[in-house]
Amino acid sequence: MIDFDKFSKYSKPGPRYTSYPTAPEFNENFTEKTYINILENQDKSRKISLYFHLPFCRSACYFCGCNVVFTSKEDKKERYIGYLEKELEILSRHLDTSREVLQMHFGGGTPTFFNADQLDRIIKLIKKYFKNFSDEAEISCEIDPRFLNQEQTDILVSHGFNRVSFGVQDFNEKVQKTIHRIQPFEVTKNVVDMVRAAGIKSVNMDLIYGLPYQTLDTFKKTLEMSLKLDTDRFAVFNYAHVPWMKKTMRKIDETTLPVPSEKLAIMRYTIDYLESNGLRMIGMDHFAKPDDELFLAIEKGELHRNFQGYTTKGGADLIGVGLTSIGDGEAHYVQNVKEMKDYEALLDAGHLPVHRGLTLSDDDVLRKAVIMEMMSNFKLNITKIEREFGINFSEYFADALDKLKVFEEEGLVEVHEDKILVNTTGTLLIRNIVMPFDAYLQKIPESKRRFSKTV
Repeated sequence: MIDFDKFSKYSKPGPRYTSYPTAPEFNENFTEKTYINILENQDKSRKISLYFHLPFCRSACYFCGCNVVFTSKEDKKERYIGYLEKELEILSRHLDTSREVLQMHFGGGTPTFFNADQLDRIIKLIKKYFKNFSDEAEISCEIDPRFLNQEQTDILVSHGFNRVSFGVQDFNEKVQKTIHRIQPFEVTKNVVDMVRAAGIKSVNMDLIYGLPYQTLDTFKKTLEMSLKLDTDRFAVFNYAHVPWMKKTMRKIDETTLPVPSEKLAIMRYTIDYLESNGLRMIGMDHFAKPDDELFLAIEKGELHRNFQGYTTKGGADLIGVGLTSIGDGEAHYVQNVKEMKDYEALLDAGHLPVHRGLTLSDDDVLRKAVIMEMMSNFKLNITKIEREFGINFSEYFADALDKLKVFEEEGLVEVHEDKILVNTTGTLLIRNIVMPFDAYLQKIPESKRRFSKTV
């Protein structure tokens, strides 16, 4: 049994996803012209990963940190499809869309808030421009079980979708009422059964710990109910309470949130419970059955992480399409505008809706490789890094290695001449462990860091 209280002192503020540059480093000096130059000069042999942001929801879930547009009007969704086409048309002028597509993901919002006909038109629109999908492509969709019917399911399956992720968060009725998301167990079970029967081979379920009124006892029941659905993967996220960024979170009474010690107890129990029931911990917050490709990848040290989460499909340029979408490549990050009026105005004027981004320096690329490898596989091949980047690791990262000593002393990390190994306990604090390698984070005084907590 892991003694989490011993390590709770490391639960201090830090970025939720340290694999991306600290937010202020995304800057508006990265323009459409910058992005076009990158697209036109990308290595044509590199494969593509596509992310489409479908931002609409009928109502607010108070815990949600996504960029969402609340509406019940069909014309807004229809209008958005038209603008997706405009963006794809402009994008195709600068991006070689004949490159092989290795991955495609629909995120939101609630992608299945679009009806079956609308989903069909969106997918056909995408395939009008991107025709070269790999036979092994991972094609996935985030789904709110409250908004999925047989017709939508059939459309997804007919277009090759082979993975879905259901948002559950918690099955406790009091928690659901407080976060403004009533979702009975039977609703979720029915849609899981429906997609299974339709031929979807991989089903993931998202849970969140740290929500209002959650306790260890209530979350135990949620886990028991979740296992009855026999999903292939679980993603168990730490609730990020950032009311200064998300206004809907201000509707949550902070006094009802579980204290850190309770959250740690929930996390500890979740890991023990899922692993005792045949799943294995993958990466920072995922669990999978032993025969799942994610588990097999981490066994080989071949797991990757990108904006869409953990994947076996590494080495691809991520192209983000839609309002507020994020994309990245070997040496850049880019984000679209966040306001619908700006998105439409830029596309109407014939421009890509670029808001901001970051061109990575050689140092950024190196640190990204180190951080992503450690966050994905919980180990780092120092010899490989030195060979690929032509550095002396111990000299280049002297400051970071010095900051790692506290984790070594606590038995969380082993630093050898040729490798860094993170043990089972350390994996639970991997965000903190990689922070010393984040050069941007080190520039921000700890008293001024305003991010979600890592635990």
